[in-house]
Amino acid sequence: MTPEQIKQLTQLPTDQCLITQALWHDAHGDWKAAHSCAQEDHTHMGSWMHAYLHRKEGDIGNARYWYSQAGRPVFQGGLQEEWAAIAQALNETARD
Repeated sequence: MTPEQIKQLTQLPTDQCLITQALWHDAHGDWKAAHSCAQEDHTHMGSWMHAYLHRKEGDIGNARYWYSQAGRPVFQGGLQEEWAAIAQALNETARD
């Protein structure tokens, strides 16, 4: 599912992966639900989503921890750029 498709959904289909769910909840202003989804996903993508959410929250120390768990450097762009990067990476992973 592309970043645009995730944002355009008016309802989240329950069969979507946890990261798609987290992205959708975040795009619709529900940080808490997005965080719950990220916490349940124990993959590198889940850790990256978790890092992004803590960065968005302003908890940089916690975000740094989750970036390290994801094996990624701290994202240097804006939050919208990072959201799109996560969605794009998820889309590319799904195509592999």
